[in-house]
Amino acid sequence: MRLHSLEHEPFEGLANIEVWARNRGHSITRTLLYKNEGLPQMSDVDWLIIMGGSMNIYEEDRYPWLAEEKKFIAEAIASKKFVLGVCLGSQLIADVLGGKVSKNRYREIGWFPVSLTEEAGNSHVFNTLPGKFTAFHWHGDTFKIPPGAARIAESEGCANQAFEYNGRVIGLQFHLEYSVNSIDLMFENCSDELVDEKYIQRPDEIVSQYSNVARTQSILDLLLDNIERNFYMS
Repeated sequence: MRLHSLEHEPFEGLANIEVWARNRGHSITRTLLYKNEGLPQMSDVDWLIIMGGSMNIYEEDRYPWLAEEKKFIAEAIASKKFVLGVCLGSQLIADVLGGKVSKNRYREIGWFPVSLTEEAGNSHVFNTLPGKFTAFHWHGDTFKIPPGAARIAESEGCANQAFEYNGRVIGLQFHLEYSVNSIDLMFENCSDELVDEKYIQRPDEIVSQYSNVARTQSILDLLLDNIERNFYMS
């Protein structure tokens, strides 16, 4: 299977998604949008993965490539590719599908529980995941669930944590893919966001829970295996 990632920052790559893909023998290509690289031919992509970033989906004046990226995501969905978006990626997908993106009431940064909804039980991708698990978060925006999509997950600080559309398009507000190095890179590049707020943990709190990474990686592997299985069944 040919995976292609859209990456918005040098410090926001595939991380443990790449580990999974290499272990399963899948090929990986990527577009580094922050370097103004061109988008691929849709015929060269089986599975589009859209990663996170510090920008917002509505900042097209500062990041002109966002407009072309949204068109490409819309084309991928129309072409019935598998599309997975994480954090900013999920917000971009939501926007393309008509789900408004805006500031969340709270910023979430750190390790917080995520709970699956009843609708998740009807999903071939999510129905084997734990009903509640701790995931890593680093976001200030949120999305409305797009028309026709299922609301899959929630947290105490953010009502909409995941959605699934037509069984082939998935948005995750939280990060299952982060490694310890991923979080360290966030500290290096986005530490100004670590302020005193209800759902923002201190760096020492975050570091003390690095043992969660092994658990989130196992949940990620299960999720991606389910998506892969659906890919071959479809």
